[in-house]
This record gives sequence, C-alpha cells and structure tokens, in this order.
Amino acid sequence: MQDKQDEVAVVTGSPIGRIAAPREIAMVAAFLASDDAGFIRGVELFVDGGMAQV
Repeated sequence: MQDKQDEVAVVTGSPIGRIAAPREIAMVAAFLASDDAGFIRGVELFVDGGMAQV
C-alpha cells in the first residue's frame, strides 16, 4: 500500500488481521487452474481474508 495509514486501517478492519501475501493469492489462482479444481463451476471464490463477511 502506498500510505501506511491506509494499510493500518485495512489490517485493523480485516478479520484475519493482516494483508495477504502475493503467494497466497497466487496459490488460489494455481489451484483454480489445476485439475484439482475440475469440479468447481460458476461460483464466486472470495480470497479476501474474510472481508466479504464484514
């Protein structure tokens, strides 16, 4: 984030209490592109640390 104050606000408001590491987001994308996700169709997958629930 560009502004430390904005980062603190996001982290404070997040149920997990931190910002995702790029690797965590990449792992979800890799899973969805893999054969292991072959039965997943037509759903929204929120990778937001629980922010959609707030």
